Amino acid sequence: MAEDVPAAGGTPPRIDTSVPHSARVWNYWLGGKDYYPADKRAGDAYREVFPGIELLARASRGFLVRSIRHMAGEAGLRQFLDVGTGLPTADNTHQVAQRVAPESRVVYVDHDPLVLAHARALLTSTPQGATAYVDADLRHPDTVLAEAARTLDLEQPVGLIFSGTLGHIPDYDEARSIVRRLLAALPSGSFLSLNEGADTYEAANRAQETYNSSGAIPYVLRPVERIAGFFDGLELVEPGLVPCPYWRPDRKPAGDPAEEVNHGAVGRKP
Repeated sequence: MAEDVPAAGGTPPRIDTSVPHSARVWNYWLGGKDYYPADKRAGDAYREVFPGIELLARASRGFLVRSIRHMAGEAGLRQFLDVGTGLPTADNTHQVAQRVAPESRVVYVDHDPLVLAHARALLTSTPQGATAYVDADLRHPDTVLAEAARTLDLEQPVGLIFSGTLGHIPDYDEARSIVRRLLAALPSGSFLSLNEGADTYEAANRAQETYNSSGAIPYVLRPVERIAGFFDGLELVEPGLVPCPYWRPDRKPAGDPAEEVNHGAVGRKP
């Protein structure tokens, strides 16, 4: 792979290819092609300390897919706001939701320039539904809401999604305030689907410390109790907050602690 060319094509503007970026490293772990050599090196270094990182990545993605199926299916939602979506891979939010309900409307939020360069891959939709991309920082929830309102009716229930995103907000109170502000603007019957990395596995903790010292934007692995705090005031859907493979699994979980680092839940706003 050329040092200055991403696996999927030309270099988008404003990208520092010498520093690993979590969205690109995550894409590498999921088997994608949109990463640079610095991302591969960081991903490989992480895997040397924590060999199960690909299991973790797939478990997080599996939880996301199953939670969207629940929200679009059993819960009947037709609107989704995916904050910090990252790079497109298989089974993106709009694809999963629109397979269940073709009329679903989905807004993705991210502010990484490489994600923006790939926005066209996200901006596909069934004729009945809609898909939009918002270039905004989750630290500015009012901007996120204003832009999302161009596509979504915020007076109707929305599925709010955070998948491995809030660990990039080191201050826990700030991270919680972002979730609270977005939920406060959504009506009763809206849902929160959230999964984040927990500090439950020593190998993952060591790998994360090394990654955070690489110059990349750090990611904080939090105690499970703090992940639970994001759901304060919500009605948790069974089975509550659990390691991702155990949330309404399609198959029996392998029981490997590596795939149990990320914890996830779905909560309904009363």
